[in-house]
Order: sequence, then structure tokens, then C-alpha cells
Amino acid sequence: MKLSGINAIITGASQGLGLEIARAYLREGASLALCARDGGKLAEAAEALRASAPPGLKIFSQPCDVANPAEVGSFVESALAALGPVQVLVNNAGVYGPKGPVESVDWEEWTRAVEINLYGTLLPCRSLIPHFKSRGGGKIINLSGGGATNPLPFISAYAASKAAVVRLSETLAEELKDFHVDVNAVAPGPLNTRMLEEVLEAGRDLVGESNYRKAVAQKAKGGTSPEVAAGLCVFLASRASDGITGRLISAVWDPWKDLPGRLDELGKSDIYTLRRIVPEDRGLKWS
Repeated sequence: MKLSGINAIITGASQGLGLEIARAYLREGASLALCARDGGKLAEAAEALRASAPPGLKIFSQPCDVANPAEVGSFVESALAALGPVQVLVNNAGVYGPKGPVESVDWEEWTRAVEINLYGTLLPCRSLIPHFKSRGGGKIINLSGGGATNPLPFISAYAASKAAVVRLSETLAEELKDFHVDVNAVAPGPLNTRMLEEVLEAGRDLVGESNYRKAVAQKAKGGTSPEVAAGLCVFLASRASDGITGRLISAVWDPWKDLPGRLDELGKSDIYTLRRIVPEDRGLKWS
């Protein structure tokens, strides 16, 4: 099993992709500490996981608002006490936030989305980085999304916060390189989860005609299987990905299974990163 002997923390694990990642980690031999805001859904998910868990694996769960420093600190402390040393952190918790023109969406909902998506990624990192440093290494996997690499009109809080998660991942990767902590962001692809349903329910008047049509088409086609993104998260948690850090990797479009053989090329390039495009990048000379 690829994650035998690994203890992992997964946020936003009560449903959707977070729960799928938890299932995949269990199948590969990892013990888990799970959190989510909804304690009822979290308890149900944890119980279902325990029922299917291989013998000897631990599953700890605790409700937690990942945007609340005190709750995150308490959860991480409890997770370490329950599992022992942790080697992997998966920051999956996230929300779309308000939908509509930026000048008219509810300000508190907008800032709340940024708190969950960005602060909710940073706070678990802050809590676990000293532990990773003391243990001589670790893996941090941050879930990003389509809003990070392309404009996402009428879903601005999500787009802005997910782009920030990518740059945060790149920055932490540089800070932690000497401590052998790999930090990467994952673009999971178009998933048919509750977030897609939110776009459909909001309707074209709030999310715009283009976003609405894409959502309708995605719903009809079935979207990307969450197992694909979970597979990438297994890879990034495993020893096979050692040294791959500071990247935004697409579960759907990138040949991530081949990356261990391209470590030298990857390390010398800005492939799978967010960068500014200048005229010379497009064969133009403007000065």
C-alpha cells in the first residue's frame, strides 16, 4: 500500500472530494484525522469510514471551523494526540461563496468565503509546520480550483481566494524546502459536487450565462470522477512524490504519474506555477 504507516489530516472531510480523499487514503493504508464544520455529517462520514477501514488503522474526527485559529489549534493538538506523528496535511475545506456582480454581493459572505478558503488553508499549515520541521519533513496538499488560473466572473471570492492559495503554496514551498516539507496545490477538475449544485441553483442571472451553461453541460456529462483527484492526492502524499514541491498540478490534464522521472527538469523550470506573461513569452518584442 502506498501510504502504509502514514498519518494524515484532512479538512473538509465530511462529504464530496474530502470524503473521497479519505476513502482513498484508507485504502492505501493511512490513518486519518478528519474535520469539518458540520459535526453531524462528520460523525456519519467517520462512522462509515471506520466500517470499511482495514484492521489497525485509526480514524479520529472533530468538528472544526478551519478559519478559526483556536479551533484549528485544538483540532491539530487532538489529532496528534490521537494518531501520533502526522506526515501529511490535506487542506480540502472550501466554499464558492456569494454569486453575483462584485459590487452587489453581500460583503460579509464575500469575506467569509476568503476566510474559509485562504485562512482555512493557512491556519492548519501554521499549526502543523513546527511539527513537520521537528520530524524532518512532511507533505502539504492544498486544494485549489479552476478559479485560480482563469477569471471567474460573478464568483469572485472563490476565484480570488483560490488564486491566493496557489501563491501561498508556492511561497510555503520555498520557505520549507530546506526542511524537506513538500507543498503543492491540486486542481481537481470539474467535479459534480454540492458546489456545482450551488451554481445551478443560483441561476444565470447571478452567475452569468457562460458559467451557467458550463454548469448545465457539466451536470449532463457527469463531470470528472472525484477518484481522479483523490488519486493525485495519494501520489502527493506518498514517497513517490518526494522533491516535487511548489507546483499547481491538474489531476485531469497533467501527467503527474510521470513526474518522479522529471524531477531535474521540474526543479529547473517554472512549469506548473502561476507566472506573469510578458510579450517575449508570446514571440513579441514591445521594447
